[in-house]
Amino acid sequence: MEQGIKNFLNYLAIEKGFSANTIAAYENDLNQFQAFTKAQLSEKRSPHRWSAVDRPLVLSFILHLKERNYAPATVARKVAAVKSFFNFLMGEDEVHLNPMESLSSPKVGKSLPKPISIHEVDELLEQPSKRSTPEARRDKAMLELLYATGMRVTELVSLDVNHVELQGGYVRCFGKGSKERIIPMHPQAVQSVSEYLDEARSQLVRNNNEDALFVNRRGDRLTRQGFWLILKSYCKAANLDSVITPHTLRHSFATHMLNGGADLRSVQELLGHANISTTQVYTHLTTDHVREVYEKAHPRSK
Repeated sequence: MEQGIKNFLNYLAIEKGFSANTIAAYENDLNQFQAFTKAQLSEKRSPHRWSAVDRPLVLSFILHLKERNYAPATVARKVAAVKSFFNFLMGEDEVHLNPMESLSSPKVGKSLPKPISIHEVDELLEQPSKRSTPEARRDKAMLELLYATGMRVTELVSLDVNHVELQGGYVRCFGKGSKERIIPMHPQAVQSVSEYLDEARSQLVRNNNEDALFVNRRGDRLTRQGFWLILKSYCKAANLDSVITPHTLRHSFATHMLNGGADLRSVQELLGHANISTTQVYTHLTTDHVREVYEKAHPRSK
């Protein structure tokens, strides 16, 4: 059974070009399904083969997830992973009956991203300037760049030095499926990145062959988790009440662009969304924003 999962993950990496983070999520979900499956098959004294998995066993797995109080979105993701896996096994003739066939995925309500205000963004971006350490200059450059471009945090920490063209004012970003896109940089972000490269990065890097744009105190490429901890500390320093994640700045970038008059197609290209329907969720946010402003200005008479 383990080999089937390994073959599927190789297929996702080589043929589908999925990112390492996506593949890791699939691996985690399928390993959980495999552990559950083996326990169930052992009780039935059935062979531990994927061909022994039937529809009732899959339904038991879904019920097991719900009983453990997994969020609906998490259950839906795990079910989708198992579906994709069995479609792969069918294509490889590893199984001849698909237990996932015609099984509908759990319904998940699509939650809107929650941006922060321009004032809150300014407060957050101002925090690193209160210190003069190399780390603070790095953090200023990261936060400015993330908000100025709308990049995903994985894309940010994956940047190499040669991906940034300061003179031209743009950055080459590699998104999902290793698709490249060129994103213009706001002059303030250009200045912050330039100051970091000129005055701080050399104090952090220990290996002259290090290509990473943003590095940690050990001189290695900064991780997503490392950035998350940095962001949390600055949110606390800025006394921001909102629950802010690295993705919040991406949501805020998109919402503020649309509020400023940018067209949907341009924002789609900047964000690297494959489908414009993904970008359209931000139009609901801008509509809500306009409604809130109007209602404050024109309170209903009682």
